[in-house]
Amino acid sequence: MVLATLALVLATAVGVALLWPAGFELAVAPGSPAGDPLHGEVTAVRSVPCQVPEQKGCRVATAQLSAGREAGFQADASGSNELVQVGDQVLLYKNEVPPGADPAGMPAYSFAGFERKAPIMWLALLFAAIVLLLGRWRGVRSLAGLAISLVLVAKFIVPAILSGRDAVAVAIVGALAIMLVTILLTHGIGAKSLAAVLGTMLTLGLTIALAEIFTGVSNLSGFASDQATLLTVGQEQLSFRGLIIAGMVIGALGVLDDVTVSQASTVMALRAADPTQRFRRLYTRALSVGRDHVTATVNTLVLAYVGAALPTVLLFSVAGMSFGDALNTESIAQDVVATLVGSIGLIAAVPITTALAAAFAIRLSTSEGPAGTEAHHAH
Repeated sequence: MVLATLALVLATAVGVALLWPAGFELAVAPGSPAGDPLHGEVTAVRSVPCQVPEQKGCRVATAQLSAGREAGFQADASGSNELVQVGDQVLLYKNEVPPGADPAGMPAYSFAGFERKAPIMWLALLFAAIVLLLGRWRGVRSLAGLAISLVLVAKFIVPAILSGRDAVAVAIVGALAIMLVTILLTHGIGAKSLAAVLGTMLTLGLTIALAEIFTGVSNLSGFASDQATLLTVGQEQLSFRGLIIAGMVIGALGVLDDVTVSQASTVMALRAADPTQRFRRLYTRALSVGRDHVTATVNTLVLAYVGAALPTVLLFSVAGMSFGDALNTESIAQDVVATLVGSIGLIAAVPITTALAAAFAIRLSTSEGPAGTEAHHAH
């Protein structure tokens, strides 16, 4: 088992090295704002006549930029920033006047959004404090694994896909790297962790195969969202069907880690409670716990996708489209396929990981503890 895990680690490292986007420079899409946004504080907001007859509530705002000068920008419903108020911290872009256009006919700056770093940072600190309070040293390792996972996404997966590397291959290698870092760093190297690693790997293989098959037979193109349409500008190297599969793989990974680690831990805890149990009895008892866990987790996965697709579902309802017709649209069908593929992989993870963990648990001596090194349950 250790040899198999070492081979997986080596193969993942080689995959990352081969797919690493060395020397890649991202081409900015035409029309995209250049550079970082400017920071400012809104000092005044006033109503103005609307240019479009049907439009109401048009306003312009003035912000004091951090550089010391004032900036005027449109602050009405058409810009989705009708909540701009005096005292708000905002981000602005300097508008470039097209050749031959009248500079007086357009605002000098455009609204890019609110400054949200401070509240997000406080929320992140609260999250970290709760994790550390409950998890203690294991919580520290968990946060370290989370940080490394985010770095892998930002520095490897996203640039590699944008550089034209095969999105499915990048997602597979990236998912394996994240899984290895998260499980081995958080839970150490023992029978429990290694069973979870191999169980996750086998289940990811099944998930990828299902995603490949049903993305093809469902004729999912990947062009259902506005984001995909924007990505087509200047990014001809991207495979949008590959992006769908990559999203399914990465989306399923987090839940798979949860299930495989929990199942392996359950097996080891049952073995520690009664070291006389053999494979069949240990597998049956742990599988009973796994059934309860997986039914709750599948519901969580489905609701997560429903929540993400809720605006689209509401849009179809307002349009008077029937449930069957809405299901047939690509934007909904893509989420349905992702949900079902992820759920099947999740269900399969329970018997696969339970069997692996049970096979390893019965080979541990009583003195080694439930996980070979540690004697506690870890979820």
